[in-house]
Amino acid sequence: MAKVITEKKSALLLKFKEIIEPVLARLETIDSKISGNSKSLKPGFYRNEDLKKIFGLSTNTIVKYRRTGILPYTKLGDIFLYEAKKIEKILHDNEV
Repeated sequence: MAKVITEKKSALLLKFKEIIEPVLARLETIDSKISGNSKSLKPGFYRNEDLKKIFGLSTNTIVKYRRTGILPYTKLGDIFLYEAKKIEKILHDNEV
């Protein structure tokens, strides 16, 4: 009886391996693409929602910073865009 259980376990493990190997291969492909292209994942511009999520700014603060010239922006229709390089420079220049 122990031999039957061992054979069933082996068969189950082989079936599991057949199922999981393609998934692991795809995950490795995704991981290599993400790791190899980390610069392309960085946005060129932020939107208001990005500034809120990333930096914890409120809508009122973003508006105030735009009006006072602290936050340079480009307006495209009704959308405000903030160049990531300029945001990084502001952060770097105000580093304590």
